[in-house]
Amino acid sequence: MSLSRRKFLAFGAGATAASTGLSGCGSRSSLGGSDELSMWTWVGSVNDDLIGQAEKAIPGHDGLRLSMTRIGSNYKTKVLTSLAGKSLVPDIVAINDDVATYFPNADQFHDLFELGAKERESEFLPWKWKLGVTPDNKMMAYPMDTGPTALFYRTDVFSKAGIDIDPAAVAGLAPDWDTYIALGKKVKQAVPGASITDNINSIFSYRMAQQPKRYMTVDGQYIGDQDHVREAFDLAIRVVKEGLSANAQDGSTDADAVVTNGKLVAFNAAVWWAQLGPKNAAPKTKGLWRVTAAPGGAGNRGGSFLGITKYCKNPEAAFAFISWLESAKNQAQAFLDPVLFPSTPASYTDSRLAAPDPFFGGQKIVEVFAESATKYPGAYFSPYDSIIGAPISAELVNVEVAGKSPDQAWNDAQHQVERELTRAGAI
Repeated sequence: MSLSRRKFLAFGAGATAASTGLSGCGSRSSLGGSDELSMWTWVGSVNDDLIGQAEKAIPGHDGLRLSMTRIGSNYKTKVLTSLAGKSLVPDIVAINDDVATYFPNADQFHDLFELGAKERESEFLPWKWKLGVTPDNKMMAYPMDTGPTALFYRTDVFSKAGIDIDPAAVAGLAPDWDTYIALGKKVKQAVPGASITDNINSIFSYRMAQQPKRYMTVDGQYIGDQDHVREAFDLAIRVVKEGLSANAQDGSTDADAVVTNGKLVAFNAAVWWAQLGPKNAAPKTKGLWRVTAAPGGAGNRGGSFLGITKYCKNPEAAFAFISWLESAKNQAQAFLDPVLFPSTPASYTDSRLAAPDPFFGGQKIVEVFAESATKYPGAYFSPYDSIIGAPISAELVNVEVAGKSPDQAWNDAQHQVERELTRAGAI
């Protein structure tokens, strides 16, 4: 499939924005008073102590303070609705890992290169930096956290299976997905019911999270029907066919239960799962978990950004604030609370991150995730990734839950993707 309307639509949106005067800042449509910078984000996306400092005074701008609004649900919808309405738009907005879906609205954001971002580039992971830059080289979004991946595993269960529980040894036993499946079968033989993934989509998602390419090219070419996607699709199905999935679908009551009841004994997951998974769902397993390099290589799933809207009252002060908030020192603090993994490599040697984690038996788990973050090759995320991924995900569930034919599921997914991309004007 090839691009036919995307660039035309993007040009049309930009022309409309220009004709309505959106390019100037200081608009009366900016949210908040003249002595404050307004910011929207979701719950758990920033460190409260740092925000508290800025709410008293923006660093370097004593005449300004931050006014923060944490939105609990439908965050993206509210941001896009505000932009579409061109009224009461916040000066600064947080953007999740689907940053590319905001690119069609890039005309309503300041180009951060024009505010001095280029001078900060060397402080960040290169692949993370690129994700906030549009295909026409406008920096719409400034890096916040990342979601490097690794393999979590239960040492008590692995010991029962006669497996050396040292992280380096486990990494050596499962350097790729084939050996990971073999390892899972060995564990299951010793401990019946043991699983190495919560559901089929996790395998697919985390395999795709390791790939240097995803669903589309920068110039709008659809590649979601190519071998690298089919390989991840087939791998996920293979894990299910081997009986190594817990079949705990996302959003179900089983999602936490398989961690709590000990059924999920190994899991290739992002850094944030340490808190959302075992620490929250199975606190009594403290000391039994370890982390090592993921089978198949480094990956990333998750991470967020900050953008400065064209309505901003003082874009220079706003950039000073976000560059301060996302400095290596402050990102290290944000890792402690609310557990946001830094996009600034200088943070990885900060003593606050380098400390042993008692829940993981005193292992310095940040070292594992830091290596994953620095080795991850990066990939292009298109504005259409979410509408491409949804049909594929749905068909994988059909395979695991309903026993649908894998080939039929793949063909049906591709047919649905084509329909959705046509409807979106992407092909």
